[in-house]
Order: sequence, then structure tokens, then C-alpha cells
Amino acid sequence: MKLAEALSIRADLQKKVSQLKERLKDNVKIQEGDVPAEDPKELFEELENNLVQLENLIYRINITNTKTIYKGSTLTKLIATKDVLSLRVSLMREVLNHTVEREDRYGRLEIKYIRTVDASELRKSVDSYSKQLRELDMEIQSLNWITELK
Repeated sequence: MKLAEALSIRADLQKKVSQLKERLKDNVKIQEGDVPAEDPKELFEELENNLVQLENLIYRINITNTKTIYKGSTLTKLIATKDVLSLRVSLMREVLNHTVEREDRYGRLEIKYIRTVDASELRKSVDSYSKQLRELDMEIQSLNWITELK
């Protein structure tokens, strides 16, 4: 199985666990005299099976990520770099939006705000980091499709 397939299965298992939680909540407490729509014992068994599968898959994905080397870095390191780059882009974009936000003044006596950074330079930085993020994400995605799950 390829790493990308395992990641897709992991996402499906996480979704299924979440759905089972909701189904359990709907069936563990009912009005007096009613019958649960589903047997909570069966739901708990299904939840347990899915959690065991999820744990095994997460372990195998993590092992694969730590043992896969690409351009001198592990896949784990590349993912960490991508996560921080994504955070950087998000933060910088938020600051940029705040910087260029228009402040309406209705009279000369209202407080006037001035920018302390060059918005065009900040925009160039955001664009540059965004490009790096896209390129790194594409490299990781392509790596996921050629890497065998350990």
C-alpha cells in the first residue's frame, strides 16, 4: 500500500470514529419507554475495531514518515516545515489584511492611523512564502504516491 492510500484510509477512519461517537450519543440515553435505534454494545464494538485499525495505521504512517528520506530530510521534517510555513503564510496574510484595511474617518478630529510597514513588500513576502508552501506541498504529495507504507 502506498503512503497516500494510507493517509486517505486514515482520514476515512477518523471520519467513521467521529460518526460512531455521534451514533453512540444518540443511543446511550433515550426517553423512558423508547428503544434505542441501534444497539450501543454493537456500536462500542465497531468503535473499538475502528480505533484499533486507526492506531495501527497512524503508527505505520509515522514510521514511514520518519524512515523516508527525500533530499536529505525525513518526510517528518518536510511535514513539520510545511506546517510552519502554512502557519507563517496564514499569520502574514492576516497582518497584511489588517495593514491594508481602510480606516474610515468622518471628521478631522478622529484618530488617524498610519502604516508602519510597506504593504507591497509584505504582500511580496506573503506571495513568496505561499509559493514555497505550494511547491513543498506538491513535493510531499508526489512523495506520498511513490512511498510504500512500512
